[in-house]
Amino acid sequence: MNKKIILGYINEDSVVTEEQAKILTHIHVAFGFLSREGEITANHHPFLKQISQIRKWNPDIKIILSVVRDSPESFTRCSASEELREKVARSCEKLIREEGFDGIDFDWEYPCVSTNGADCNPEDKYNYTLLCKKVKEKIQGLQATLSIAAGADLFYVEAIEAKKMAEILDYVCLMTYDLKSNLHALTGHHTGLYSSTGDILRNSCDQALRLFEKAGFPKEKLLMGTAFYSRVWYDVPNRYHGFLQATKSGADYGPDYHDLVENYINKNGFVRYWDEEAKAPYLYDGHTFYSYDDEESIRCKCKYVKEEEFGGIFYWSHSSDKTGTLLSVMGKEMERRLP
Repeated sequence: MNKKIILGYINEDSVVTEEQAKILTHIHVAFGFLSREGEITANHHPFLKQISQIRKWNPDIKIILSVVRDSPESFTRCSASEELREKVARSCEKLIREEGFDGIDFDWEYPCVSTNGADCNPEDKYNYTLLCKKVKEKIQGLQATLSIAAGADLFYVEAIEAKKMAEILDYVCLMTYDLKSNLHALTGHHTGLYSSTGDILRNSCDQALRLFEKAGFPKEKLLMGTAFYSRVWYDVPNRYHGFLQATKSGADYGPDYHDLVENYINKNGFVRYWDEEAKAPYLYDGHTFYSYDDEESIRCKCKYVKEEEFGGIFYWSHSSDKTGTLLSVMGKEMERRLP
């Protein structure tokens, strides 16, 4: 069986088929919620009802609970207190023992950063290490994993103790999407494998993976992220097919992949273009610009992960491709031997 991880984030409106369950090596259930008092809840999630069937289809699959905050102060408050760190660790242990999860994934967006509405503190950098260490100590006897979702840029590397975290964590889901976001008024690739010449706001999957490797994370612990959804800019100047053009606002969330296939890709005035340098597609109709992943870019990313010997590949999120095409391509390119 192929040792590379193929991981999907399964949100609340996701349905996993038998074929998909056999392609995936890991599922991250998105999301469980961390309270400001250190308790994690997951019993609201409809996917829990699918878990027993998924395990019948693929007994080797690992099903992990991905945890986000339920209030702005949840992570920064819980990580700062020895008592609350212990409570979080016990809550993780309980979820693994009683709900049958194979591990915990923390999605703290982001330590030391307040731009997305979370409370933060400069001490988050050190307290996150203490939180992960406490949780790992509590669950490692259960043969459970601990991972994190990480922002794919320099700000995140400098907001954690990278070398210490690399020793604690089993793997990192590097969010190599939203590389162009609402903060970027320059059109471009939000999940491009490489940067494009002329892009003054340079970032890419390759750049992020190299950055984390240099910071101390072993290659085999780093997973590349892919996007099953798009980013969109409006009122884009009609130059160079809208690529690398300055606009009046940043990139909004655009249609999911199945919607792009049905209504946008070479339809309704939109033309698909391919950036050979970045290994990324985009759409433009003279006014509106879409950045996304498709079958061709997924193949390039899988090839990269194999050739460069990184730990695997993952996607956000499962319900964003109801055609099932992108995961099928991923399984084929990663040479997944079905159980």
